[in-house]
Amino acid sequence: MITNSDEAGSGRDAGSGPDGAGDEEAQVIVVGAGPAGSAAAVHLARAGVDVLLLEKSGFPREKVCGDGLTPRSVYQLVRMGIDIDAPGWMRNKGMRWVCGGLEAELDWPRLGALPDFGLTRSRHDFDDLLASHASATGARLRTHVKVTGPLTDRAGHVTGVSATRGAGQEPVRYRAPLVVAADGASARTALGLGFERDGKRPVAAAARRYYRSEARTHDPYLELWADLRCPRTGRDLPGYGWVFPMGDGRVNVGLGALPQQRRRRPVDLRAALEHWLPRLPEEWGVREENADSPLRSAPLPMGLNRRPQYGRGVLLVGDSAGMVSPWSGEGIAQAMEAAEVAADIIALALARPAGPRREHALHQYPVEIRRRWARYYRLGNVAGDLVFSRYGFRPVLHPRVMASPHLLRALARLLTHVTDEPAQDTIDAVLHGLLRLVPTPRR
Repeated sequence: MITNSDEAGSGRDAGSGPDGAGDEEAQVIVVGAGPAGSAAAVHLARAGVDVLLLEKSGFPREKVCGDGLTPRSVYQLVRMGIDIDAPGWMRNKGMRWVCGGLEAELDWPRLGALPDFGLTRSRHDFDDLLASHASATGARLRTHVKVTGPLTDRAGHVTGVSATRGAGQEPVRYRAPLVVAADGASARTALGLGFERDGKRPVAAAARRYYRSEARTHDPYLELWADLRCPRTGRDLPGYGWVFPMGDGRVNVGLGALPQQRRRRPVDLRAALEHWLPRLPEEWGVREENADSPLRSAPLPMGLNRRPQYGRGVLLVGDSAGMVSPWSGEGIAQAMEAAEVAADIIALALARPAGPRREHALHQYPVEIRRRWARYYRLGNVAGDLVFSRYGFRPVLHPRVMASPHLLRALARLLTHVTDEPAQDTIDAVLHGLLRLVPTPRR
């Protein structure tokens, strides 16, 4: 899906402190150095907050992702100070949608608030780049530290985390009055405090594989196929397929899908991929002999499916809060945006004394997340339940829609949430008006 963040110097050591021994303390602990965690650490460090960034693995590392970054993600990278003109980035002009034998190319809109281009970059070094940037900004990055759970006081408020460190699994404790849980779909920190996932919201799945393809590696568009089928049932795939150019001689080919509506059955993504690939033109080279990686898959928790997003000293960011978009499966932009919101609120809260006044400030985090996304996600959840999980994207990309540039542009802006606020054109005005009709969830 359009999901996909997380180098420099001494901060990349696996030790716990300057002398490599003993527990550590900080003002804030960030668990997980993916896009959400590294972005939070960058913004916190810039605000002068003493922050520890804990990562269970080392870098570089593999992550299952489409590697595609929309303009919302590019905007967050620029705000973090990432050099997006450096080697390793592949720019794209927009999306190419394929459905029912028809194709449509949609350039990213030229808006005042967002860039007019997207990017691709492999998560293998993308996360490495962001984590190193956090270290260079001032965060204390500790790799090979696996957080095992939260530490709490008698009142149940978080005082830090317990962890194991290094190959020897040495037990260690890290102390801080605030924790940012950016530990991905496993949500170990949130579960340790009893923050449960909403079982009514489905968890999607994605699978991807790299192929060597000189014919498509420099394609200026992210290509998405909406008319795929589940070979064992013959039903429409409740999702879509993608072919994303990497610019390094490879393409990222994958599928993302919701569970099938009836009994919420998971989709066999491997079978669906094998059924789809023969449809791709032979000259692209997307065949077994050109495969450059194994097929890997991962869950996509979406629709803001874990609450509360703040409680007892812990703020949930990214996949741990189920922030993947129910419209497109994109998660990187939302993770980095929420991380910046969390960091800003934490910095202001730490300026207040511990107690009710600080807690009042911290409770503004879920309020702000609801303000930004609650209506959009609620409408997306409804669309997922009624349309995408039953019939896939084929009905949405009806031939009449594919033949209408205006409808396609509006649909693209809705699916990717690439809009201006306040509205700058007719499409923005229509989309904002539509979302205002959606009731805001109470929590």
